[in-house]
Amino acid sequence: MPEANSANSASRPTAAVCLALTGASGMPYGLRLLECLLDASRHVQLVYSPTARIVARQETDVTLPEGAADAQRQLRAHFAELPGRLDVYGHEDWFAPMASGSNPPSAMVVCPCTMGTLAAIAQGLASNLIERAADVMLKENRPLILVPRETPFSAIHLENMLRLSRAGAVLLPPNPGFYHRPRTAAELVDFVVARILDQLNVPHQLAARWGEG
Repeated sequence: MPEANSANSASRPTAAVCLALTGASGMPYGLRLLECLLDASRHVQLVYSPTARIVARQETDVTLPEGAADAQRQLRAHFAELPGRLDVYGHEDWFAPMASGSNPPSAMVVCPCTMGTLAAIAQGLASNLIERAADVMLKENRPLILVPRETPFSAIHLENMLRLSRAGAVLLPPNPGFYHRPRTAAELVDFVVARILDQLNVPHQLAARWGEG
């Protein structure tokens, strides 16, 4: 009997990382993060807002389908060579695992994060799956990383960020460094994605670290 239990335990998937894409500029960050997580053999639970579909079409060559089932099929095919597992959930899917504290992911990243989504999370609102999942992360004391893409920040933006920081969230604006002498836009994206992966404790070789090389 103990051996059977051990086998069952070994076959269970590892805790997932929830990745939410919202309608802020900066979709290359989110899609590159998705690729890196899958390349690192992580289980990714992906959810995106309707406006994220518009931004993805504007900023990248990726078309995000309206339906979660179609998106899952398309993205699984696109990343078929990567060892990670990808599940896609609808923006209003209240039966998704991350909607409940009984089955939360190990961590959640909202990248890019609109000021509207950030404000809703800061106020404890949960009108869609992204907001609800973030609320679950805070109440369950699990890592929540927000990548807010706006400039300049208003006093309201800053107050919401301070409130979230005090609640335990990590605010990680996509501010690339230049000490590694980037020569392409892709290298600037990788710098930010590397900082997110560091917060998730996911090993990577995306960018040189300070004092190395």
